[in-house]
Amino acid sequence: MSFKRRELIKILPVGALLPWQLISTFADQDSLNTTSASKRHQEVDQVYNQAIVFDGLLIPRGWNEASFKALAKSGYTGFNASLVSRNLKLAMASMREWTQRIEDNSDKLIHAKTADDFLRAKREKKVAVMYGFQNATMVEKSVDNVDTLYKAGARWIQLTYNERNLLGDGCTERTNAGLSDFGLEVVERMNELGIVVDLSHSGRQTTNDAIAFSKAGVSFNHTMCEALYKNHPRAKTDQQIRAMADKGGMMGVIGLGYMIGPDPGGKTTLDTYVDHIEHAIKIAGIDHVGVATDFAIEGLEANGATRENWYIPRLTRFKPSYQVRWPPWIPELDQPERYKYVARRLDKRGHSTTNIEKILGGNWLRYFRETLKA
Repeated sequence: MSFKRRELIKILPVGALLPWQLISTFADQDSLNTTSASKRHQEVDQVYNQAIVFDGLLIPRGWNEASFKALAKSGYTGFNASLVSRNLKLAMASMREWTQRIEDNSDKLIHAKTADDFLRAKREKKVAVMYGFQNATMVEKSVDNVDTLYKAGARWIQLTYNERNLLGDGCTERTNAGLSDFGLEVVERMNELGIVVDLSHSGRQTTNDAIAFSKAGVSFNHTMCEALYKNHPRAKTDQQIRAMADKGGMMGVIGLGYMIGPDPGGKTTLDTYVDHIEHAIKIAGIDHVGVATDFAIEGLEANGATRENWYIPRLTRFKPSYQVRWPPWIPELDQPERYKYVARRLDKRGHSTTNIEKILGGNWLRYFRETLKA
């Protein structure tokens, strides 16, 4: 009786195989695994290309042709643009600058004011830009300025940054006083107009107050889970994440490596990022979690971040509790196609196509439908 080589290998125990036969068997299996993984990546990439992909916070300063090239590679449907918030005059100028940029590039960009604008952007193969601010200092001392900002196109405002302002305490402020009376007035007016109340950098009590008093669901548009990164002032507790979700809110998991783990150059990886997504889903539910970067569309390294111009200045700008590290990025997230890698990793961990689409941007779309007004 004669056997072909593959038939002989099938009937022999591994221990009976000759070295060349054993190596060949493993090589064949590796080839099958590689082919299978490549095919699965193509399938997930197709899901990605068809999905609404929304970045909860992008830093678009210094926008140039390289930014447009990166945006074209990203697969984004839209993003929250963090504009200059120092005072009302600068905030208005920043919005005018972006409005002009959108008008000059109407074949690429749309100014997003409603949820439908993101659907239109996807349909027309453009990217929808929603204006907002990481501090409410540009409201200055008048609630009427909220109306001024809204009319100019602003659709999200973070109540505080790290420090205290007239609305309340930020996350690194020594005190933990929560929202002021003025802060409550601003939240009420934002609800009436249809402006997202964002709490990403807000202090512990400011966050709790805003969730409690806001009539609409609030946003943590770029944050992480305190349960996975203990004692970081920017993280949100399970209690806050649950309370946010109970009122219909939304959380974007931040893509900065040093924000989600202590060692972005080594132990903090893409899997760490997905760990935060999965923990947030466990607490909030699948309909309340999305993605966010908190840096330029090109990525930090491609945008010229170095130890001298990025890391060292932050050692004086931020308190030690921020635990700034170098390098601050996770390689897969520090490039335009970042969320394609996230989608692949979610798929590898067993998440359904429907849930991957929700995390990429479907949940943000749901939230904007419920929060923004036409």
